Amino acid sequence: QVQLVESGGGLVQPGGSLKLSCVGSGDIFQFSTMNWYRQVPGKQRDWVAIMFRGGATNTAGSVKGRFTIAGDVTKGTVSLQMNNLSPEDTAVYYCNARKKGIDYWGEGTLVTVSS
Repeated sequence: QVQLVESGGGLVQPGGSLKLSCVGSGDIFQFSTMNWYRQVPGKQRDWVAIMFRGGATNTAGSVKGRFTIAGDVTKGTVSLQMNNLSPEDTAVYYCNARKKGIDYWGEGTLVTVSS
């Protein structure tokens, strides 16, 4: 089995920064991608950023230039550096890993951007 554990969420003021981390354990081999998603209660879960096994990355347009994904998919670890945060970034952030077409999810970490 696969377990993903996120950490690093919390309360931050607008314009501030946070870094989220995700650590995988168990059968982490053969992950093809690791992703970050976010979800506001009552709304759909939105994709934020992706890291491929080979190291390539991409981010959603809404966070491009502010959020950076880093890590090592082969080791089951990714982070999300979030800068210049705004209240619109408030959400539960989820780590995701995909292996052989199956999605694995962490339980999420809450990020609240408020003054």
